Amino acid sequence: MEERISGRKPNYGFFSRFTYGVGEIFGGGCFVIINAFFLVFLTDALGMNPVLAGTIPMIGKIWDAITDPIMGNIVERTRSKYGPKRFYILVGSIASAITFVTMWINIHAPSMWANYAFYLVMYCLFNTGFTVLSVPYNGLLPDMMDDYAVRAKFSNMRMVFSTLGAAICGLVPGMLIKQHNDPSQYIHCMLLFGILFFVCSMAVFFGSWEKQKEPVKMTLGESFTQAASVFRSRSFLVFLGLYLFGQGGMDFISGMAVYYVRESLGNYGYYIPILAVLMVFQLIGMLIFGPVMSKTSKKLAILIAAPVRLVGVLGLLFFSRHGAPLVPILALAALIGLGNAGSLTGIFAIMADMTDVDELITSIRRPGIVSSMATFIRKIASGISVAIIGFMLTAVHYDEVLANAGVEQTAATQHGIGICFVLAPAVMSALLLICAWLFPVTDKEFRMVQKDIARRKGEETEPATEEEKAALEKVTGFEYDRLWSPLNATLKKEI
Repeated sequence: MEERISGRKPNYGFFSRFTYGVGEIFGGGCFVIINAFFLVFLTDALGMNPVLAGTIPMIGKIWDAITDPIMGNIVERTRSKYGPKRFYILVGSIASAITFVTMWINIHAPSMWANYAFYLVMYCLFNTGFTVLSVPYNGLLPDMMDDYAVRAKFSNMRMVFSTLGAAICGLVPGMLIKQHNDPSQYIHCMLLFGILFFVCSMAVFFGSWEKQKEPVKMTLGESFTQAASVFRSRSFLVFLGLYLFGQGGMDFISGMAVYYVRESLGNYGYYIPILAVLMVFQLIGMLIFGPVMSKTSKKLAILIAAPVRLVGVLGLLFFSRHGAPLVPILALAALIGLGNAGSLTGIFAIMADMTDVDELITSIRRPGIVSSMATFIRKIASGISVAIIGFMLTAVHYDEVLANAGVEQTAATQHGIGICFVLAPAVMSALLLICAWLFPVTDKEFRMVQKDIARRKGEETEPATEEEKAALEKVTGFEYDRLWSPLNATLKKEI
């Protein structure tokens, strides 16, 4: 029976990869802006305590624990002529762009707590709008194509745009926001980015397609059970480690960068060249790791990249001081960029394959549910990193009153910021390497997964060998005879 397709006619050429990948300018870029400047906006421009400011993203992630599984459920239950995922990409493009801009409005609140409440609500509203967009976007690729290598090419293009978005969203605000204690400079800058994010997200809607399938029948009350069942997959659990430590390390670096360059290095003029070198080498790394990943395995890219990033961040220990020479710092930034590239390339390529592993376990194809949990973990990584930054700034006695007045911090605080900037991402890079080593899926195992799915559907007659059974048990964490059961999509156990 011919598959029903919504959207444009399937095409795997450059234009399709371009229109699919360009949406990641929003996903890759908005969090760079939020991580790099939102905490600075709250502490320096509004005079909010760092610990209090850092809890806003953390509480926002608790809110995501509710909205992400529900959104995954809604996507799977929706029927639309546009395709359910493309429909919500359309809706989310509008909602997330508007709420992104409103986060940076200065309301001139009469008290600190009124300020806190307003920005907490705005942050949660933005996260909700971004959930409506990102959950279907993350789940779209498995419903566009099945081929492992073609998916890798589309994922690599997405990561190229993620790096371009991160570069634009890191460099341009750094150029436009010259006075960190001036709230008006933030809103003028973010209005431009809200428009950019909307245009890029709409390109995904118009340039993509989606295989139509029967909606999954489950109530909203089952959303959390369905979402929790995704964590029963061994591969997905290890993938969460990749995502948390890969993205978390990057988020921490971008979130602490302004404080580090301005206070620890004592020269905010270093910010643009350091970030520019990091992003250029991150883009170069995408071009290197993409072909490596296609010809070997997706985990190999991370196995190579994690030690490179670890060396780069540890090297900064020797230069985190006032008057440090710029050239060696730029060289270390280049290493960090290359490490980020391999991590991102591998992680996002692996994400699309988690839907197939989940289908083998549950017998249900539910990319919306799987992607909602991946999106949730992405936000958790971002929220935790910002919260950690807030606590670390307080621990080294960062004074928001001095910052709001444009006065330099004490020497002890400056030194403390330098130590924090290095050690936290170094630990996360080491943990990323461990998770990559443990990850059980390469090209070989993925082909086994797809072959067994075809076998369960009656499309493959050759019985599974003992080697295949053992490999699939390692990939899924289930005994072979317990695979392909709808009960695995719940938290119930077979008797």
